[in-house]
Amino acid sequence: MKPRFIYIHGNSTTHWSFAWAPWLKSELEKLGYPTFFETMPDSVMARSEYWLPFLKDHVKAGQDDILMGWSSGAVAAMRYAEDNKILGSVLISPCYTDLNDDMEKQSGYYDKPWQWDKIRANQARIGLIWGDDDPYIPQDDFKFIADQLQPTQIKIPGGKHFIEQDTFPELLEYIRQNY
Repeated sequence: MKPRFIYIHGNSTTHWSFAWAPWLKSELEKLGYPTFFETMPDSVMARSEYWLPFLKDHVKAGQDDILMGWSSGAVAAMRYAEDNKILGSVLISPCYTDLNDDMEKQSGYYDKPWQWDKIRANQARIGLIWGDDDPYIPQDDFKFIADQLQPTQIKIPGGKHFIEQDTFPELLEYIRQNY
């Protein structure tokens, strides 16, 4: 049985179908993967008090699922994996600090220490994908997350924050090779 891919978009989003997400959903479904692509509650602020229970109670993310989080969605995926078993995660442009940004501070994801050991232990495989010129997330955040989680790492030259692109072949290739 193929794993289900659960897409978690970033903050400041009014609908999940932004940038490359519709393309990826279509490509995954062509390959026979079950998917969950839906706009998260509180989609602009992206607060943990809404997103984490939504993943657990509505989406029912569990041991047969891959959380595929982009930006704030990747932060949510990491926090979810602290307390829940999942098959794996693909973290796209994540951060582990509030970036000194008021909206990030209000999200609730940075109010407690990270439990890196639990994030690793609660899943079999982690992928980390980032652009070498991301204008929002410092490169040091990616390095720190990589050091803590020992994921498969894919640094994409000129990838920025993956907002401008309509396709994401590197992500699809990672999925094909690993799931």
